[in-house]
Amino acid sequence: MHSRRSFLKQAGLATASVLLLPSLASFAGSGKVKKVGIQLYTLRDLLPKDVKGVIGQIAAAGYKEVETYGYNPQSGFWGLSPKEFKALLKANGLTAVSGHVSIDKFIKDGDTADLKANIEALKIIGAEYLVVPWLGEELRSSADDYKKIAARLNQAAELCKAAGLKLAYHNHDFEFTKYGDTTGYDILLAETSPKLVKFELDLYWAVHSGNDPVALFEKHPGRFPMWHVKDMDKANRDLNTEVGKGSIDYKRIFAKASTSGMKHFFVEHENNYKPDEIGSIKESFRYIQQHLLS
Repeated sequence: MHSRRSFLKQAGLATASVLLLPSLASFAGSGKVKKVGIQLYTLRDLLPKDVKGVIGQIAAAGYKEVETYGYNPQSGFWGLSPKEFKALLKANGLTAVSGHVSIDKFIKDGDTADLKANIEALKIIGAEYLVVPWLGEELRSSADDYKKIAARLNQAAELCKAAGLKLAYHNHDFEFTKYGDTTGYDILLAETSPKLVKFELDLYWAVHSGNDPVALFEKHPGRFPMWHVKDMDKANRDLNTEVGKGSIDYKRIFAKASTSGMKHFFVEHENNYKPDEIGSIKESFRYIQQHLLS
């Protein structure tokens, strides 16, 4: 898991209640959750070597939506400009729903340069959301730190809104650390504007931290329009496995999609690929199509 953390640190330096919708059956039937997405970080070792070929393999596996990561103005999206990357996605029948963007610098000192550059790139590729994927350890050691982070998220969300984007926050497990009778995640949910700041719940990390995603949905209905879907290895909970092969009860979670407010979800895999990266994403896709969206 540390490779993701290291990458995001480097990338940062470089650059109210809602009405519950019908059951999952009718929710899926409406077409709102039929498109399976993938967080491109899953294929981080392959993309730099052959971005066009890998995007083609993603489409061939059946995926329809992607979530980006790692953009910077110097290298773009694996050597492609935002316009070129959008054209590549379109040629393969894919759309970019969102992108992961480190905003550590903005949280620290309010510098908007990197944030604005990423907002512009996401606009060009046609994304709907800018997602904050990680917080540097130095930013999050107390409840007061999380209150500052929440205030910055509200500010960043205003910038996104002005550009026609929405902002969401993606969790790991550290946000669920207790500070007295609260957690960092509780503070972020309580002190960010429900109208401005949404949440992309990483289901693996929520379970890994000892939390029940369904309980989160029921406590904060409609706040989670996006999910990360990756399974937990039965023998070693610190490892991923293909969706359907692990210990997470995804049928129960998907049955509460409408309570969550989920509109998009992305398969993500960080380690322990079987048989390999492409084979892994194919297997996860097959299970989701056959058992979670049917």
